[in-house]
Amino acid sequence: MSFERLNIKNMKGYKPGEQIEGPDVIKLNTNENPYPASPEVAAALKNLDTESLRRYPSPLADSFRKAAAKLNNVTEENIIPTKGGDELLRLAITTFVDTDEKIVVTQPSYTLYPVLTDVQGCVLIEVPLQHDWSMPSDFEAYLNSSGAKMCILVNPHAPTGRLLEANYLSQLADSFQGILVIDEAYVDFVDPKFQYNSVPLIKSKDNVLILRSLSKGYSLAGLRFGYGIGAQSLLKPMIYKTRDSYNTDTVAQRLATAALESVDYARGTWDRVRKSRASLTDGLKQIGLNTVPSQSNFVFCQVPSPISAKDLYEGLKQRNILVRYFDQDGLKDNLRISVGSDSENAVLLEAIRSLINTPDLD
Repeated sequence: MSFERLNIKNMKGYKPGEQIEGPDVIKLNTNENPYPASPEVAAALKNLDTESLRRYPSPLADSFRKAAAKLNNVTEENIIPTKGGDELLRLAITTFVDTDEKIVVTQPSYTLYPVLTDVQGCVLIEVPLQHDWSMPSDFEAYLNSSGAKMCILVNPHAPTGRLLEANYLSQLADSFQGILVIDEAYVDFVDPKFQYNSVPLIKSKDNVLILRSLSKGYSLAGLRFGYGIGAQSLLKPMIYKTRDSYNTDTVAQRLATAALESVDYARGTWDRVRKSRASLTDGLKQIGLNTVPSQSNFVFCQVPSPISAKDLYEGLKQRNILVRYFDQDGLKDNLRISVGSDSENAVLLEAIRSLINTPDLD
């Protein structure tokens, strides 16, 4: 006998990237930072007094909110701390989108969006990107005519790494009658020359919610901590009505605060990743795998025929190198590869060269 709600029974769950452990595994499939968290984070963990764990944490993570507000030049009331960026997505959908109301995303996009939409019982509208993975020219018009309550755009885009300009997002927000969620899980890796900054939008628009994550840029994927930036009126119902009580714990709050307060260290890792991204892109191109211009900590490459992307993925896996293969229409001839350390990237490139030259690969 099943006790599931009908929509839960009929839905598919989120499938995370493989988490295979071992000293010889090169893990380039889940977009983790190849460098450790800052020494200040390590010190905060080492100095943690277990006596503090017998008491409940700060309900609103006050110290973290203060650090995040300072970093983003907003007020503490513009910050909502969450247990990873995924909790913010769930909170936003639960708070603002009623059953049978519509949510618009692009296709492809982050594969958790359909899962959260199905859980809430919403209607998901997936708008295909163009062949070069850019936005459809009529996206704004379509969004406004769709009657959607929410639009979620990951920027830089996943899985391609393409970046939308803040002016374009501002234009969407101005014309859209619903809530525009800008998922900036990978924003820390955007090249500073683009001067990308969407945060000012929340000061003039009450329908913009920005998602930030400490998993990638701050090397804290194992901690599960993120936050949202938005107008006070937008955040208030999530903070005081739909958020779980004590949604972030004491350990996570202290380490996340230490991470933001040592942002200069993190910026150093972002710069290293950008440089490695450029060299990895060049190396893949020399082998014959063209990539989409990426502003994230991964590259999205097309595997040319007659080579099979799935077979290349399997061949790398046999060599203890994990990359991401998506068994989805429109993506089956592509691989998404996280930017690793320079030594990891070198091993990857050599393995691809060897596999491509193997006669029985395809």
